[in-house]
Amino acid sequence: MRRDTLTRGTLAALFLVGAWATVAAPAASADDHRTSTAQEAPASDGLLRAMGQDLGLTAAEAKERLAAEESATALEPTARRAAGSAYGGSWFDAETGRLTVAVASDAPDRTRRAVRATGADVRTVRHDARALDATQRRIDRLDAPEGVTGWHVDPRANTVVVNVADGHLTDKAVERFLDRAREAGPVTVEEVPGAPRTLAAGTVGGDPFYTGNVRCSIGFSVVGGFVTAGHCGGAGQPVSGWDRTYIGNIQGSSFPENDYAWVNVGSGWWTVPVVLGWGTVSDQLVRGSHEAPVGASICRSGSTTRWHCGTVLAKNETVNYSQGAVRQMTRTNVCAEGGDSGGSFISGDQAQGVTSGGWGNCSTGGQTWFQPVNEILGRYGLTLVTA
Repeated sequence: MRRDTLTRGTLAALFLVGAWATVAAPAASADDHRTSTAQEAPASDGLLRAMGQDLGLTAAEAKERLAAEESATALEPTARRAAGSAYGGSWFDAETGRLTVAVASDAPDRTRRAVRATGADVRTVRHDARALDATQRRIDRLDAPEGVTGWHVDPRANTVVVNVADGHLTDKAVERFLDRAREAGPVTVEEVPGAPRTLAAGTVGGDPFYTGNVRCSIGFSVVGGFVTAGHCGGAGQPVSGWDRTYIGNIQGSSFPENDYAWVNVGSGWWTVPVVLGWGTVSDQLVRGSHEAPVGASICRSGSTTRWHCGTVLAKNETVNYSQGAVRQMTRTNVCAEGGDSGGSFISGDQAQGVTSGGWGNCSTGGQTWFQPVNEILGRYGLTLVTA
């Protein structure tokens, strides 16, 4: 079922896609998410306007960036293999429009030459990714106090960044935690303006799904249902749609530690490979789930603040919510508000993840985390519905 505010043309198109998808829609599994975008349609005027509004780009700059990000995303697995055990992380550099790969300083020159031969830029760093990941795992074993908002590997800084909310650096519990974190390995401490919170909301109008009096947003269609955030409800809970008609039940849910869930779809509802553009952009087709690099542009769709764009800031971050830590999250500078939880993060036509939480709002700005979609697909053995 879809909103009655969609245009007649869009609704007809969704009916056609939905009927086709239930019979023979090509799909991407968790193990096959490197879908080619070679035949991708040109970026819509709406998407270019949204990138202009949120990223300050002209239409020509947005088109150029999207093409460069697509190339960097496709290149990353090859460049990572070329770096081998010396790999220290990678990111998209918006200034150069190229993928940059960090390579450990003790690697032989031939390794750096091999990475450059793939077309990626190289930055020499002190610590390889294994050392940084090991540091993060040691910190993950610590109990984080209130005031510590999370931590993640920053490949550009070649360190693990621990974030502390403004005004909490001198808290005794925070000081003790930071002392132990620094013993774990290379650590940098950064203050951030706010603490993350989940983005579910009480019952209000809009285009939501509901579990009881909690309103959240649909993430992505999978064969037999859709994925969303785990904090929106527990396994077995009934789920209703925007019009309060019954959709199905939550089949699996995890929060905290993770923040993902999936819902089966029935009772006249169907799945389509579409992310709503809310009139800001045209509704976006989903063609796969190839993971975008740090630095890439990304957009989010949710039932409260609708469509907003930004960039990927960090991956594999541990986020310390008041309910407990959630691991392996991706951080962005896209804004979000209550009710956006579970909604879609998409880069180009590639599904990225479901909205978890953040700080700030869409009036003054903020940051938002998402749970990567490929982890959800793998955890529950689901298959993404694609166009």
